[in-house]
Amino acid sequence: MFPGAATPRDETPTPGRTAVGRPTAAEPVHRPAAAAADGEDRVTEAALRPKDLDAFIGQARVREQLDLVLRAARQRSVTADHVLLSGAPGLGKTTLAMIIAAEMGAPLRITSGPAIQHPGDLAAVLTSLTGGEVLFLDEIHRMSRPAEEMLYLAMEDFRVDIVVGTGLDATAMSLELPPFTLVGATVRAGLLLPPLRDRFGFTAHMEFYDPAELERVINRSARLLEVEVEPAGAAEIAGRSRGTPRIANRLLRRVRDYAEVTADGAVTRQIASAALGVYEVDGRGLDRLDRAVLHALLKLFGGGPVGLSTLAVAVGEERETVEEVAEPFLVREGLLARTPRGRVAMPAAWAHFGLVPPPGPSRAAPPGHQNGNSGQDDPPGGRPGRTTSPAAPRHRPP
Repeated sequence: MFPGAATPRDETPTPGRTAVGRPTAAEPVHRPAAAAADGEDRVTEAALRPKDLDAFIGQARVREQLDLVLRAARQRSVTADHVLLSGAPGLGKTTLAMIIAAEMGAPLRITSGPAIQHPGDLAAVLTSLTGGEVLFLDEIHRMSRPAEEMLYLAMEDFRVDIVVGTGLDATAMSLELPPFTLVGATVRAGLLLPPLRDRFGFTAHMEFYDPAELERVINRSARLLEVEVEPAGAAEIAGRSRGTPRIANRLLRRVRDYAEVTADGAVTRQIASAALGVYEVDGRGLDRLDRAVLHALLKLFGGGPVGLSTLAVAVGEERETVEEVAEPFLVREGLLARTPRGRVAMPAAWAHFGLVPPPGPSRAAPPGHQNGNSGQDDPPGGRPGRTTSPAAPRHRPP
């Protein structure tokens, strides 16, 4: 523990404040899941977060590696190396950032990339840090490039260079920063420039959970919520949670509500199945949007290929919503494929809805085929319908 470092509280920091109550210079942006939940669900979600690595379920390799990093830093009485966490939403990146601060006995500062659009925003956050503090920067890939370039120097040399004034009165100043640990979280690590990625001492990719791990998450959350869950009920919820603990906890709370209102409060397989049916989550984890996308693709466009914009109009959603919310899960489940010609329904999608694909050649482009003309390679000698002949000899004057 660092001298003078305050012990972080258990509760999640409120927007605009740190774990020890200091106002932040950049107010964090709420995640869509948190914004959609009511006040009680936000409090419940914070209470369900594990407080140390031993209580964190899943991500065994990441936990082992991170534990070594933190224990070594504590033994040397220095700040931990900067940490980059990547992976899909809901896998525990924010929770791990809170655990890092707790394990190091350091305060936690929370902000996000979209809130830092100018170098001055970042400078205000960095210069207010205390020694050993953990700065959690969510959605780090959305930070502006000028601010990102300022972050290079801060991470490596614990210094920021700022310009005060304008024109002839401008003066460059170099401000020393106390040692701190930056924890960056991103769902799109490929958008980070190599100079920024290289300055993280430890990088980890969060994998999706298997059903057995999700059952452990559900059973732990059920104990904290004082909900009686039978093993079959936990398995039913885990199988529809899309490999994501956040979704598993959300479905558990909804099933709990259904069990308390319509039954004796115990969650059985029948109760869980009936409750998730009410909330339009089918046995494979598909929700209303997923089924709408597949229904339009199968029924309206005969399985595709169809462009993303056309598909989005057909389901009444924005293009970005279909691409970023529905498609990743559908592609991972083998229900939909992205091809150069558009979105194509896979055989599993037809089988899931009990439909028979129309006769004819497969619409899916073969792996590695990148042109947009057809789903099959061109025959030797040219494209279909085009004949080739040797070039005529060029006439030379005598």
